[in-house]
Amino acid sequence: MRRREFISLLGGALTAWPFAAQAQQRERMRRIGVLIGFAESDPAPQSWLGAFRGTLAKLDWTEGSNLRIEVRLGWG
Repeated sequence: MRRREFISLLGGALTAWPFAAQAQQRERMRRIGVLIGFAESDPAPQSWLGAFRGTLAKLDWTEGSNLRIEVRLGWG
């Protein structure tokens, strides 16, 4: 009788294992691309990017954990 109990316990653990592994997955990393037509030395895009990142942080989008922002500046 113990053998049957062990086999049923083992079978139940094996069927629940994929669900437990799936629950441990990390949140998907989102990527935002920003194209700005200013020179890198211009302070205007830096202040705009600071406000943009601040607004995203208020919405629980934190850069490095669930968000990646790629910035490209033009006209050098």
